[in-house]
Amino acid sequence: MKAIEVAEISKSFGKIKALDKVSLTVEEGELFGLIGPDAAGKSTLFNILVTLLNPDQGDATILGLNLMKDYKKLRQMIGYLPGQFSLYGDLSCWENLEFFATMYGESIEENYDLIKPIWEQLQPFKNRKASALSGGMKQKLALCCALIHKPKVLFLDEPTTGVDPVSRKELWEILQKMKSVGITVFVSTSYMDEATICNRIALIQKGEILGSAKPQQIIDAYQGYLLAIRTDNIYQLLQFLKDYPARNIYASGQYVNVVFNDKGEADKMIEVIEKNNIQIRSKEFIQPTIEDCFIQLMRKKDE
Repeated sequence: MKAIEVAEISKSFGKIKALDKVSLTVEEGELFGLIGPDAAGKSTLFNILVTLLNPDQGDATILGLNLMKDYKKLRQMIGYLPGQFSLYGDLSCWENLEFFATMYGESIEENYDLIKPIWEQLQPFKNRKASALSGGMKQKLALCCALIHKPKVLFLDEPTTGVDPVSRKELWEILQKMKSVGITVFVSTSYMDEATICNRIALIQKGEILGSAKPQQIIDAYQGYLLAIRTDNIYQLLQFLKDYPARNIYASGQYVNVVFNDKGEADKMIEVIEKNNIQIRSKEFIQPTIEDCFIQLMRKKDE
């Protein structure tokens, strides 16, 4: 049985189409990532799947239960960590945990083993108000509250946004361990580097799924050769190359990335650049990242 099956879900807010016939499947026990920039439709899809919004069209099932007909049963079986911190800031960490356990008719002791690795980090602050925690600690507390009833499917909407690098790493390590206790994890993020941690991913932009597969399969499907050029003046190089006949040219950190159909085309381009007195500090063909694949798929969709 599939953990999640989404079939052509669409949702609009006035004239804005947030989701356009989105379809995807998530296997039981999988760590599945929904990857895309801000305003791509990630939160809208999550709000529909956790039964907070109704779709305009399409349908979905979670663990075989229909999203619309069985929403009361589903709410007992899923955990949800929203994009915005939504716990009670004037309650302590322990009081928040007790409240959410009681809401689901559970006790902390009953499911303590599940949250123990996370809670041990929060233990020194158990009596501190939730509003006084750091960003990383707030997310860990929210994750404990989302897990305290031992859900079968856990939804996390951009859990690492605004979190320090160390806490980001710790959160992902925790999510990877959920599979061992039989919990399916569906997580959204705008950080492309986090995609490779997932078993499978779906890339979303402007409410449409651009592709869905294992991260390495998406990288392997990349078309062309990617040359990374480092220069002291990225803007100057981009302006110079804006009409150059390559597959794609764009800035990436301290580099200008150029995609060629043929590796031999790169030598000709470098020669033209150097003849125009634009200094190149380094150049090399590199393996594309998920971000490069996303840019390529997005460009292909626009074309």
